Amino acid sequence: MRNADIRRLDREIQATTKKLEAVRRGEWWPLNGSERRAMARALAAGGYKVARGRSAGRAEAQLDSTGSAAEMRLSAELTALHAERQRLLTEAARDKAKRKSSGWF
Repeated sequence: MRNADIRRLDREIQATTKKLEAVRRGEWWPLNGSERRAMARALAAGGYKVARGRSAGRAEAQLDSTGSAAEMRLSAELTALHAERQRLLTEAARDKAKRKSSGWF
């Protein structure tokens, strides 16, 4: 395979790693739309409960579970990117060995 494909995957791996670190810090920017909506819903419900003088335990649990689901999604994406990069490197090495063995000298 071409080195450009491997470099593209390297950039995607770096971006996904940054997203995963940001989710672990509690930032919202790497979340997808449904995860953001779930976080906003849980935050609003928790704020309403606290304003009424009740416990926001369920809303906090929802925030935590949504954050961990986003973390798992990004971790799985990162694993898939690493596997694809390894596949491309193996294929490139196989092609290079094939080219070198077909030489006449």
